[in-house]
Amino acid sequence: MTEKTRSEPGVWHALFTFTAMLLWIAYGLFVLEAGLHGVLLIALVWVIANSLWLGNRYADIRTAMMNGMARAMPALFIFLLIGVVIASFILSGTVATLVYYGLMFLDPVIFLPVGLILCSLMSVATGTSWGTAGTAGIVLIGVGGTMGIPLPLVAGMVIAGASFGDKMSPVSDTTNLAAVVTDTDLYDHIKSMLVTTTPSYVLTLLLFSWIGWSYADLSLPTHEIQQLMRVMDTAYQINIFMLAPMLVLLVLAMQKVPAEAAMLIASLVALVMALFFQGASATAVISSVYDGVVVQTDNATIDELLSRGGIVSMAWTFTLTMIAIPLGSLLEQAGFLKVLVRSLLASIKQRSSLVTSAILSAGVSNLALAESYISIIINGQLFKNKFDEMDIDRSVLSRSVEEGSTLMTALVPWSTTGVFYAATLGVPTVDYAQWALLNWINPLMGILFAWLGIGLFRASPASQ
Repeated sequence: MTEKTRSEPGVWHALFTFTAMLLWIAYGLFVLEAGLHGVLLIALVWVIANSLWLGNRYADIRTAMMNGMARAMPALFIFLLIGVVIASFILSGTVATLVYYGLMFLDPVIFLPVGLILCSLMSVATGTSWGTAGTAGIVLIGVGGTMGIPLPLVAGMVIAGASFGDKMSPVSDTTNLAAVVTDTDLYDHIKSMLVTTTPSYVLTLLLFSWIGWSYADLSLPTHEIQQLMRVMDTAYQINIFMLAPMLVLLVLAMQKVPAEAAMLIASLVALVMALFFQGASATAVISSVYDGVVVQTDNATIDELLSRGGIVSMAWTFTLTMIAIPLGSLLEQAGFLKVLVRSLLASIKQRSSLVTSAILSAGVSNLALAESYISIIINGQLFKNKFDEMDIDRSVLSRSVEEGSTLMTALVPWSTTGVFYAATLGVPTVDYAQWALLNWINPLMGILFAWLGIGLFRASPASQ
């Protein structure tokens, strides 16, 4: 907004605009059961109308929205590359190799910790918790049920592992979205999350290992497992070297190579491997970049597991972000968020209280709106100026928003994620929620660390 035309809203106007927007989103999603894109687009029109009411010119409103889009362009490009990485990792046999070796090492005693690790690796490689639960999760539910392990426990383990990658993977849409809306570098965001996620994951792994000893006398359904492994062994060349693309991506990420460059290099390695090791044709390799991969075997579970990816698979998240970013940018630059933060968060004086508020606010947003994407967008925009004011790095905010939204949305029975998990795994949310240990432990760890003063990074001069 230009100084000449900018008019700051009053507290009641800002509260009315923001509250009405939230109520509309809830009504659109729950009552009308409308698509999220259309609901957010109408919300954007509502905010534009209120900005015009303040006397701001449309040309300045458009500039504010375009400025937000300009800042988000690197992340939007990354969204497209996520689909490319997933398709290339499937075509190269990387994903199949992960599942194959995971099934090979299953044993009743270590079923839960191995299953957790397998789902974690799957979700890190593909960046999707839904895809992991809908594929590897279904396999593990079948195996665990055959062995006699309670299905809520198995489902909780699957969701904990799937949520880990959805939160930590550089190719996850929520990971990138949290970084975008808080104006945080992707790798800084992931590095910040490691502070609280690492001890949370270790504790989760130890707890599942301890619980697993209770089922030491159970038998393993070797026939079903061997059948799945046989199908994958027929469809792909399986060996440890097929994990090279994933290793390349992780090494480049640790070296802080720009995310888009790391993804392109890892995808290129995977596509070359698909040509020379998996016998894929040049046409199939090139087409997979946009269309993704379609696998056809005599096993429906394997087909569902390995048929995904491509730029087209990211269209939903990409287009949603193109609406959400202008919405958040306008809420900020028109003054609505600034007024709310100044009035609602003015009483927060401690850095630990601010981090706690961000985590809890994201969790409450999931309860109210049943959608982690909206929770990330709203809370990222709502808190970032307050984090700057209190000299806390934006990566702490992006971490806190993910802990309250990405992880906790799986525990809400009426959220889109909770409904998906319950329908896919065949276990009600209220039954598996207590066993989704990482989804509980990580947010609590984030709050504990905030009060202990651990991981409260100071804002760097470049981010000021």
